[in-house]
Amino acid sequence: MNILVLNAGSSSLKYSLFQGADSHLVAHGVIDQLSDRPEHDHAWALLEAEATLVRQGWITELGDCEAVGHRVVHGGERFQAPVRITADVLEAIRALCELAPLHNPANLAPIEHLWQRHPELTQVAVFDTAFHQSLPAYAYHYAIPQHFYDQHHIRRYGFHGTSHEYIAQRAAARMQVPRNQTHLISMHLGNGASVCAIEYGHSIDTSMGFTPLEGLIMGTRSGDLDPAIVLYLINHLGYDPKDLDTLLNKQSGLKGLVRHNDMRQLLDLAEAGDTQAHLAIEMFIYRLVKTVGGYVAIMDNLEALVFTGGIGEHAAEIRARVIARFPAHFGFKLDADANRQVNGETCISAPDSRCQIWVIPTDEEWQIAQHTLALSPPETEKIT
Repeated sequence: MNILVLNAGSSSLKYSLFQGADSHLVAHGVIDQLSDRPEHDHAWALLEAEATLVRQGWITELGDCEAVGHRVVHGGERFQAPVRITADVLEAIRALCELAPLHNPANLAPIEHLWQRHPELTQVAVFDTAFHQSLPAYAYHYAIPQHFYDQHHIRRYGFHGTSHEYIAQRAAARMQVPRNQTHLISMHLGNGASVCAIEYGHSIDTSMGFTPLEGLIMGTRSGDLDPAIVLYLINHLGYDPKDLDTLLNKQSGLKGLVRHNDMRQLLDLAEAGDTQAHLAIEMFIYRLVKTVGGYVAIMDNLEALVFTGGIGEHAAEIRARVIARFPAHFGFKLDADANRQVNGETCISAPDSRCQIWVIPTDEEWQIAQHTLALSPPETEKIT
């Protein structure tokens, strides 16, 4: 069985091909810079991906795949789980472009291309927001007039759900407890960053909100910001909506503070004595610790902290400084040697730590493949 997973961004298309009932990865690639030339759109990128997979001998055409799984950023309130794509689902995803104008249109492009070219092919949408649909109402509502929610669906949705779901599953397996009994805090730290509080295997709060802009300081995103700053930028500095979107999503965060959004560069600059880089790192850690500490306060139990994402998986110094930043009464203790020698899924907590501390590499593509496999028809069934 061939399962193709597609992750379409505004300027790139990532593809991964999984084979067999165990869904092992056999091919992976990225086609980027799609916006450089008008003819280099997602349809072109999909053909390039197909040509590569054919050249490598995995398929003769995309129609050879039993199913294709797509990362879709926004599922709104309608989609609380992955779904097989039908005409009705396709229309609903189009309607949700209003909530995610930077993401859903790009996610839709390869879906629509395959819909036209291979209408018989099973396609599955896996939503970044779905895992967070278990948030209680008091966690997802904003304190603004109710009609904004009733009429315009303005609420906290949360993102990185596929990653946090994967972490919940792997942490449960490593701690040898059922997923529905897991109590952990997942920290997805990369260019985009979010924290998720997970109780009994379900998301009960997460740091991203109506958009992925809310929450932690990120590579180029500001994270939490006093809304009055936006008003000030409009009223006193002449910013318009497009300028604000660019400023807060692409020119802020670590990049806005230090001109670099790569944590490795910031660590090197700070070690060389760059005070601004040092400040940016301290801000990043402080916001993260404050968020995690707040989640500890609302949880009935805590069995594990998990680091994942590019920074979470590879930056031992950041992990050590995050844990050290918690006051002693939290009881989080790191095994320094284990932290320095991380190799794959690694427990890095000291034996007397209040809870286990793990580094678990995330694998959103594999998670999407599993959902796609679960929703695919038997090989003897043909969709019409």
